[in-house]
Amino acid sequence: MPVPTTVKSKKPPGAGLKVAKPASKKKDEEEGVDQGDGWDEWAQGKALIKPPDQLELTEEELKEEFTKILTANNPHAPQNIARYSFKERSYKPISSVDQMAVHFVLEGNLIHVDSEEARRQRARQDQTDDAAAAEDAEEAEVLGEEERPDSVEAQIGKKEQKVTNQFNFSERASQTLNNPLRERSCQTEPPPRCNFSATANQWVIYDAYLEELEKQEKNKDKQKTFSAKKEEDKLKKNKMVTETQSDDVTKVVKVVKIFERMVNQNTFDDIAQDFKYFEDASDEFREQEGTLLPLWKFQYDKAKRLSVTALCWNKSYQDLFAVGMGSYDFSKQGHGMLLLYTLKNSTCPEFVYPTSSGIMCLHIHDRLSHLVAVGFYDGCVAVFDLKAEEGGAAQPAFKSTAKAGKHTDPVWQVRWQNDDMDNNHNFYSISSDGRVVSWTLIKNELVFSDVIKLSLEGALPESCGTSFDFHPKIDFLFLVGTEEGKIHKCSKAYSSQFLETYQAHNMAVDAVKWNQFHPKVFLSCSSDWTVKIWDHTIRTPMFTFDLNSAVGDVAWSPYSSTVFAAVTTDGKVHVFDLSINKYEAICQQPVVAKKKTKLTHIEFNPIHPIIVVGDDRGYVTCFKLSPNLRKKPKEKKGQEVPKGPEVEEAKMEKLLSLLREPDYNSV
Repeated sequence: MPVPTTVKSKKPPGAGLKVAKPASKKKDEEEGVDQGDGWDEWAQGKALIKPPDQLELTEEELKEEFTKILTANNPHAPQNIARYSFKERSYKPISSVDQMAVHFVLEGNLIHVDSEEARRQRARQDQTDDAAAAEDAEEAEVLGEEERPDSVEAQIGKKEQKVTNQFNFSERASQTLNNPLRERSCQTEPPPRCNFSATANQWVIYDAYLEELEKQEKNKDKQKTFSAKKEEDKLKKNKMVTETQSDDVTKVVKVVKIFERMVNQNTFDDIAQDFKYFEDASDEFREQEGTLLPLWKFQYDKAKRLSVTALCWNKSYQDLFAVGMGSYDFSKQGHGMLLLYTLKNSTCPEFVYPTSSGIMCLHIHDRLSHLVAVGFYDGCVAVFDLKAEEGGAAQPAFKSTAKAGKHTDPVWQVRWQNDDMDNNHNFYSISSDGRVVSWTLIKNELVFSDVIKLSLEGALPESCGTSFDFHPKIDFLFLVGTEEGKIHKCSKAYSSQFLETYQAHNMAVDAVKWNQFHPKVFLSCSSDWTVKIWDHTIRTPMFTFDLNSAVGDVAWSPYSSTVFAAVTTDGKVHVFDLSINKYEAICQQPVVAKKKTKLTHIEFNPIHPIIVVGDDRGYVTCFKLSPNLRKKPKEKKGQEVPKGPEVEEAKMEKLLSLLREPDYNSV
């Protein structure tokens, strides 16, 4: 900072001064000092001479004080430097200018005697002298007294030690080459510029405001048209996008999945080859019997203590199937799990949805393969959307509640149906509370309506439904199996009465399935060890098979109207072909390693000749049918074998015509 100082003005030479008298001469004479010759001349030469242009100042002017401020600014530094700014497109003054001025610079090698570096040099010199003295003492001991270091010969032969320069000395190790400094600069081209000019009038500003208001009103109308569900879906998608952008791992999920499938394909290459090409050659030596070839075994570690309660193939992706995990031990109910496996990866499921209650049934939509309807043990029904969350969320897209018509007992079966008149998706469910309920997906909720309520004649007011199935061609017709062993033929149009009741089984009906080719035939199984084939126009069964164990599930084959399969609690799979043998199965094969393992469900693949079987230990096993289990009519020379659903329907009708009596009891 500037320091104010006070400077007193001095008198000009000769201004207001008197000539001093030689008083020192008198003092020297008194003291006895000899002044010598020329004293007078010297005294005369010291007389002050006043310049002719000397100012005449008074005493007051001489005593006047002048104040000056000393600053650190360089008076020769430029103060008006300006540089061009491309950002503001104008010249801007530079405020910061270097004010330092260097007058003299000298680089030397002198160091202070009391500095730290000087002390280190002295210590290093002392160590060198001590080491040299020690070496001389050792040489004196070796050479003896004749050649002592202090002898004349030793003094002559000894070289004088060079003393390092204390002022200009540096070690070799520190003499490094300093690279010359280089300056590098570049110049960029200025951004392109253009001249724009316009005249802003009052009406121009008014028109601009009107256009902006119209845009805002249009945006508000568009936002109102979107429903609440779409807004929530948009928020979820935006959230997923931000999460995927922030998480680097999600960028390689697809690549990792492909690598995983490649590794599994290499690991299970022999199974993949068997699935595609293997045919059991021993079937040629068997007349009517066939076998099941084990392929893959699916298991999820977190679902070991759960049972397989439902199986369903995906109609759009034939290698994908869903597995419902729960428990049939009603005293030990807990959580459940929805798993989706693919034949391309048997080690880990593609989608995993843990649930708070055990899953008892499920069904995948035939057209919209990403929608999965699920029924729980606690009476709820839900719909999982595989596409919306890509398997990452545990919560379903739709779920029933106590306020929205939730069942009071376990839901035993669910089935998707055709869309209603408003193109809303809907499915049906049946429960032990005796209700058959239709669920419609409207916006973000499930809307229910009771289709029919099962009832009994007698003391019990309600009948417990255990299974049902809808006719593949007649939309309003469906069958309902009950816990009392009866099968009711019902219609969607009549909610208060049944079209027909069949005294089917002595115990609960575990499954009832319509034939996909013949419009009159359906199949049922029960825990009373029997499997029965019915014509819904006749009250008595057409075929009855006793399997010597409780039957868990049955399924029609998708390629033949006379082939079906069943699983029993003793761990066996039974495959029947009525066109080959009307009395017993053409394949009875145990498929479990442990004797106490019970088979619960079975499903045919819609395209490939394979089946999947689930058990009560959480395992799902895939088997390939041997050629005898999927026989086709032999082709004759010159004749084409007829194919199609009409042929399959005629094949089943031929079998039924042999069993019908001329005056059978029709419904």
